[in-house]
Amino acid sequence: MNQKFTNPVALYPNTGNDFIKIHTVSAKVIIFTAKLSEINMSLTKQELERYKRHIVLPEIGAEGQTKLKQASVLMVGTGGLGSPIAMYLAASGVGHIGLIDFDVVDVSNLQRQIIHKTSHVGEAKTWSASEALKEINPHVKVSLFNCALNKENALDIIKQFDIVTDGTDNFATRYLVNDACVLSGKINVFGSIRQFEGQVSVFGTKDGPCYRCLFPEPPEAGSVPSCADAGVMGVLPGVIGTLQATEVIKLITGIGQALTGRLLNYDALAMSFNEIKFMKDPDCPCCGEHPTLTELIDYEIFCGDGKDVEQKDEISADELKQLIGEGGPLQLIDVREPEELLEGQIAGALNIPMQQVPDRKHEIARNMPVVVFCHLGMRSMHVIQYLKREGYKNLINLSGGIDAWDAIH
Repeated sequence: MNQKFTNPVALYPNTGNDFIKIHTVSAKVIIFTAKLSEINMSLTKQELERYKRHIVLPEIGAEGQTKLKQASVLMVGTGGLGSPIAMYLAASGVGHIGLIDFDVVDVSNLQRQIIHKTSHVGEAKTWSASEALKEINPHVKVSLFNCALNKENALDIIKQFDIVTDGTDNFATRYLVNDACVLSGKINVFGSIRQFEGQVSVFGTKDGPCYRCLFPEPPEAGSVPSCADAGVMGVLPGVIGTLQATEVIKLITGIGQALTGRLLNYDALAMSFNEIKFMKDPDCPCCGEHPTLTELIDYEIFCGDGKDVEQKDEISADELKQLIGEGGPLQLIDVREPEELLEGQIAGALNIPMQQVPDRKHEIARNMPVVVFCHLGMRSMHVIQYLKREGYKNLINLSGGIDAWDAIH
């Protein structure tokens, strides 16, 4: 007769200093006792009681719970995704949680940002979230950063934590978080949501890809509506945020297989998951073999903010060729990285890599037509948006970039 084994079902306090693990084997009950001295004493008796459903799991145990207690995790954003991440990590016993957000609680947040209360409308989100975490688990240390993450403070804040969770809703901050994590040697547990769909992945592990390996360039400014514009199903961030929290716990305790090199996609309407596998890009400017991005850049330029999209002027490769042939006043600005110039160039173009534009904009003419180009025309468009806000009115984007130019030569 085959015996049926089950996992441990309980961890009960015994008399004295013993704890009892109960396993069931068919109809028999086998009792194992372990002295508290055999359990990592960095966990207090109160913590042993609180986390006993974790400790009874062989994959986690007291050792894994101690790792959680000693770990620190930064939540970038305390909104829809940050809410379940923070709540579950606090409940799970992560010892130090950081919250960074510059926003205040709005009544429209309450449909999905479950860490906040109606009574906290108008209060700072970081404070509101910390109040909830205190109630969930008073053993957890919470650090608040009531500000926006930017290129001036990102490295200083992120270096204080072991793991970062990205719960942001804009591309500029996603690239900033990615780059700061790579430069700091920190893991980035990424999540994103829109309407009824969400994505989760893990970036920045040793020898693993980063966000730029999967998305080398941001989408055209204004092409992806925000949650405010497109809407989001209230429970969706709960699903995605909980998956992010799961990845964090696995990474800290060293169990399971992380979503490194895998993008998990969730469709709430179909109630389905699918997975896209991707590799580390050896030519990635951030984490590749010869990185060119060695400091944080101006992410407003890189990603754009959707302003002036309707006002941008473009020129085709054929039109540019004709314009050059006419011999009139004209400046060509190539905003690609220096190593990209090997793929092809336009004679006479001045190379100003995108991240150097703020410091070198004085080299860009204001008194003649200026054609800006890159590989495909996306980075150059973002540069033009930035320069227009700086007062430039003579800029033209090369549609299709150097690829389009090479196609006619």
